Amino acid sequence: MTQQPDFLAHDEGDSVAVAVRDVAAGPARIGYLRAETAVDVDVTADIPLGHKVALSAIAEGAEIREYSQLVAIATADIAEGDHVHVHNVRSARWQNSVA
Repeated sequence: MTQQPDFLAHDEGDSVAVAVRDVAAGPARIGYLRAETAVDVDVTADIPLGHKVALSAIAEGAEIREYSQLVAIATADIAEGDHVHVHNVRSARWQNSVA
């Protein structure tokens, strides 16, 4: 039996994947909607359903992609496996607005 994914990403170039259930810190499986591959990542903290995990290290100021689209800018360095949420990203939708 194939292991069910803990997170889903849309495309192989995405920076993040979304939790399909509450995921505890530790090893987790990433599945891709538009690819046959699956990868494993060590999650650094518990991540709730619907929240995101970093698929690789993301430097402060770097673009974050989901659905192969720019969705956010990192406001802090984010390690692979870290929880990606409002505490370490800013929406790219308003990236040119005054904070």
